[in-house]
Amino acid sequence: MATKSASAQPKAPARRDPRESTRRHERFVVRAQALFFARVAFLVLGVGVFLFPDWRMALGLSGYGAVALFILAAGYSVANHLLVSRPKWGQKFTFATLIADLMLLVAVISASGGVRSPVMAAQLIFTIFFALLFPSTLALIPPLVALPVAARVDQMFAGGEHLADFFYLLWYAALDAVAVYVMVYLTGREETHTSEIARLEQELKALAVVEERNRLAREIHDGLGAALSGLIIQAEYAGSISKEPAVKQELKELKGAAEEAIDELRRALVMMRNDFQLVPALENVTTTFKSRHKINCELNLRGQAPRLSSEAQLTIFRILQESLTNIAKHAGAKKVTVGVNFAVDGLTMTVEDDGTGFDIRNTPAHHYGLINMRERARKVGGDVLIDSEPGGGGTTVTLMIHGLNGEATMEAAIPVRYTANKLVRLPNG
Repeated sequence: MATKSASAQPKAPARRDPRESTRRHERFVVRAQALFFARVAFLVLGVGVFLFPDWRMALGLSGYGAVALFILAAGYSVANHLLVSRPKWGQKFTFATLIADLMLLVAVISASGGVRSPVMAAQLIFTIFFALLFPSTLALIPPLVALPVAARVDQMFAGGEHLADFFYLLWYAALDAVAVYVMVYLTGREETHTSEIARLEQELKALAVVEERNRLAREIHDGLGAALSGLIIQAEYAGSISKEPAVKQELKELKGAAEEAIDELRRALVMMRNDFQLVPALENVTTTFKSRHKINCELNLRGQAPRLSSEAQLTIFRILQESLTNIAKHAGAKKVTVGVNFAVDGLTMTVEDDGTGFDIRNTPAHHYGLINMRERARKVGGDVLIDSEPGGGGTTVTLMIHGLNGEATMEAAIPVRYTANKLVRLPNG
């Protein structure tokens, strides 16, 4: 049997834990709720400003414009609180409302003394919320932009440029930078620790699964494997002392069935230990088929094996196994050729024999081998094509799989009807 082995398959890249995005969203919602309560505190102070004339004079607020700004701030604060838990709009709306907060602060600062205004301290509070909700150095940009805007507006209304104002501007800019750096640093450390904990949890779970699989594999090997080995030995002994040809034949078939069960058991143990590899498995099954059934079987491998999912690899092996079993039972073939062509996004496998062939339109009832092959292929985004003619025309089984991770393709979803001469695709429904 001639074979051409493909190279080792590359490892699949690690997938991002879907729980990570959920955790980040929950953290964002909690911090956004803290922002809402901070806004409520500022709005309560705003009510006091409207109640006490001295407060209004100190802040330079008067007229209907101030009332309109207060109502606007209260409105978007409540709306943000109601929408923050929505993954699609929560973060975008929160960012927009934080920008609105800065614009309102600039207006109040310009009316109450510019960079010397006591309201400037609130700008630092909202800078911290920017860094908490959007932990990135880019979070520093909106607060820093608001600072010179407030200073420029102050110059426009107060007149003149004062060196002390420039000092205040640098002072608040430095405080903003420190606040953003600390928040971004702490958030990054939290992310690192959380990711490390999640990774360790996954490793512990994987280790527990591997340990349990190995334990089960040992139990099955020592129990069921020993029982099947004893059955083979007893069948050989009974066949050697029996004088009846019919009994000898039955014992020979019994031994063959037990050997096949042993092979299947070993294969299951290999898969349980995560040692299953497609190319060696294909080589092994064709070699075993040739030696057991005395039928010439040739395996040809072309190309480099792509990254296929575990389910796809097992599907390929099972379809080849089912095809060879059908040939041994029904075809009466003398030669079998198995060709596997690996491509970048999948593979094509053909199993061709020179046996008697059969009429696919008249398959016997309760024979589900062909149906099972097609169903297996569909689950990994592939399809099975069968070409056969009764009367010595042989049979060709073709498996096509496209997509590295087993996603179903539109082509594979179309129902297929096979005839002796050609393949006819039927519309869905």
